[in-house]
This record gives sequence, C-alpha cells and structure tokens, in this order.
Amino acid sequence: MTDPSLEAIRQQYRERYHDQLGRGRSEVTTPALLLDLDVARRNIATMAARFRELPTELRPHIKVHKSPELSLLQVQAGAIGVACATVWEASVMAKAGIADVLIANQVVQPDKVEALAALAAEHHLTVAVDDVRNVDQLEAAAARHGAAIDVLVEIDVGMGRCGVRSNEEALQVAGHAAASSRLRFCGMQGYEGHCMLEPDPEVRLRATTAANARLLEAVDYLAAHGLPSPIVSGGGTGTYYITGANPAMTEIQAGSYALMDCFHGVLVPGGFEFALTVLGTVVSAKGGTVVLDVGRKAVGIDFVIPPLAHIEGGEVRYYAEEHCLIDFAGAPPLALGDTAELLAGYGPTTVNLHDVFHVVERGVVTDIWPVTPRGAGRPN
Repeated sequence: MTDPSLEAIRQQYRERYHDQLGRGRSEVTTPALLLDLDVARRNIATMAARFRELPTELRPHIKVHKSPELSLLQVQAGAIGVACATVWEASVMAKAGIADVLIANQVVQPDKVEALAALAAEHHLTVAVDDVRNVDQLEAAAARHGAAIDVLVEIDVGMGRCGVRSNEEALQVAGHAAASSRLRFCGMQGYEGHCMLEPDPEVRLRATTAANARLLEAVDYLAAHGLPSPIVSGGGTGTYYITGANPAMTEIQAGSYALMDCFHGVLVPGGFEFALTVLGTVVSAKGGTVVLDVGRKAVGIDFVIPPLAHIEGGEVRYYAEEHCLIDFAGAPPLALGDTAELLAGYGPTTVNLHDVFHVVERGVVTDIWPVTPRGAGRPN
C-alpha cells in the first residue's frame, strides 16, 4: 500500500502543473521532461519477456527515473524488486509498496545510516557493504531501531570504485556481517560498470565475462569457507544479456532500458525505444541557426551530446546553461516559437534536473508524475 505522504506529493505536483494536462506533447510549457508512457510500457514488457528466457531475475535500478509509478510497472511486469542508489530513493520505493528494495551502494554518513535503520524496521531492505566498520555502524543503528538489515558484500570487479579488493577481504566483511545479531549476510554484488562504456560488442563481451568471473570466484571462495551466497547481483542495461545469461548470477540491476537514452541506445541490442525526451521552444532563429530554451539545466549531456529527435539535418553546436544551439546546412525546418524534442544524452542526469514527468499517452499529456527524490537530499 502506498504511503499517504507520497500520494500527497503526487497531488501537489498535479495541482502545480494542472494547466499542462490535456495538452498535446508539443504544446506544454518548455523546457519539459516528456515521458511517453506507451513507449515505456513497451520497453518494460520487452525486457520482462527477455528475462523469462534468461536464468536470472530482473531487479531494475531506478536511479534513471526515480519514479514510484514506473517502478511499480516494472515489478508488475515480473521484476523481483528494485535497486536504488541512495537511502532516500529506497525510502520512496519502499513506501510506494515495493516489497524488496536493494540499496546497491554503501551507506556510511550517520544521518543516512539512521534513516536506513528506521526504514528497515518497517520494510525489507538490503544494502551493499565493503568494510567491517560500516557493518558495525549498521549493526548498531539496527539495534537502536529494532530492525534487521540484509547485506551484500560488494567486490570491485574492475571498475575501481567501491568494493572489497580481495577474496580474503570479502570473507572478513561477510563473516563480520554473518556474526552480527541484526544483520544477515545474503550474498555478493559486483557491478561491471566499466564494461558499459565499451562500444565494441566483442570487447564488451570479453570484459563483462572477465568481471563476472571475478565476482563468482569470490562467491565460490566464501562458499568454501561456509558462507554461501543465495544472492549474486550485478549487471546493467549495457550488459544484461551477457551477465543475465550466466546461471551462476541470480539477479541483474538493469534499469535504463525503461526510458533509454543516447548513451545506452548505441550499446544495447535492438528492441528498446526512446521513451524520454525534453521539449524545447525555438527562442531565436537567425540564418541557419536555431536556439532552443533547453540547456544544461534541463538535459543531461554526459557521454553523448543530446541530439534532436524526429528532425533530420540539425547539428547541435553546443549547450549553454539555458540554450541549445543547432545549426542547419540550409533553411532550418524550425521557426521562432516552434517546439522540438531532444533525446537525453544520459537519462539519470536528465531526469534529475526536473521536478516532474509530463506523462504522455497517444500524444496527449494525461498525468504528472513527480521525480522524487531528486538531487542529493532527502525526498520531498
């Protein structure tokens, strides 16, 4: 059951954006984050069908959309739960009624540890750990709140970010968690994020296979020392079809497939469509150049410069804070006051710039969904 506070937030944003409801997708106030729900539903159904043919389960990472509504659609389509980047995201997802929530990151800052333990007193949570000191933090907080917390030991499989660096360190952290009274060691996590950036499919296959092998070597090592891993978690949209085909894995944290962006669009095998765009208005048109009111404050330019959607011949020169400059070789097909949609270079850093999705069905805005929580802070 959804927490009443989440419904109150949703209603608040509906009221704030009520004048957008019923408008055509090209008629809303710009810049605007558009979610083509018809397309998103197809993407969700496509991935669900693919996982029915794979030996692993799907646990979508929701950092891309931060939307309880989309998360629930993914779970209803067959996902076993969701993965989150922050405790604040986990709070929203748990309170939205999702029964199985993984925080696929380490939670160390004291306020966040307390928030996690308080949430775990009422909801099933799992969190990644890679340090015995963090295990002690979580154990103490769980005791204060009368909570139980599941943990996955994360191992670095080549990304060089978080995670233990050896089998022996993994055993130390896992054993410490298993010996605690409020934590439960449930398995291991290894995220091959460095493989997502590889454009060559064959190189990505080899790199992902090697990363998976590193994770599974550690899993076997812990099992040999009396600590089996019922959960072995990893993967992403760019590697789901590789990591997800490994029967020794149990779950895959792919998430961007639901919306898609230009970064993932060139990496992932066909079948997924762009459900996410940002609408802008032409605020200046001089010669072969048009300027949209969509800048870096409205669209994520990470990894890939966001191009125009549905309009050929325009080359994006650059993005300023509030403007996008697009050059055409001949007469531009856009005039002053026209609107145009841009594809996100990177979905997570695009969605995070907006308060709401303008939910579009059959070309018309039918609802307003808040992006919560956005930014680095607590949910609304």
